Amino acid sequence: MRASIEVETLLKIILALVVVWLALQIVEATLGILGFLLGPLSNVFGLVIIIVIILWWFDYI
Repeated sequence: MRASIEVETLLKIILALVVVWLALQIVEATLGILGFLLGPLSNVFGLVIIIVIILWWFDYI
């Protein structure tokens, strides 16, 4: 039995995380100082996306 979350919901979550990740990259590129402060957060969002995919793959969500 697969996890209780549906694929469409998971895809929406991943899409939202990717949008936030891209927004942080744009902010980093356009505003040097603010991008420097928010830079580490973009790596965290990438890690969160990978974790969500792995958890879904192993039926934990």
